[in-house]
Amino acid sequence: MKAIEFGLILFGVLLNAGAQLLLKAGTRTIGQFDFSMANAWPIGLKVASNPHIIGGLSCYVISVVVWILALSRVEVSIAYPMLSIGYVVNAGLAWWLFGEAVTPMRLIGIAVIMLGVLLVAKS
Repeated sequence: MKAIEFGLILFGVLLNAGAQLLLKAGTRTIGQFDFSMANAWPIGLKVASNPHIIGGLSCYVISVVVWILALSRVEVSIAYPMLSIGYVVNAGLAWWLFGEAVTPMRLIGIAVIMLGVLLVAKS
């Protein structure tokens, strides 16, 4: 895999991971809510006007464009498994930013994911 190909894939994955983290930050400011018709309008307005949610959705849009560029250069059977890098990034950043638990079992899972990505990248 060429550096530009890997760079596109990594950039797309990081945008996707950033989108998830921004959406989580947005939902933390909105708070937990119930799905009901009575909630649809007030919660919809909160979601639609939340800067974190808007940023997360924007990251998703950009990541799709970057992903299309990557897929034009790399086989999907190689590119798609690289999305797993996002699990690693999100676990670390969720721990750092939100105080989410990273247990020994999760660390083992992350190590297995990283090994799998390495094997796919080398193939």
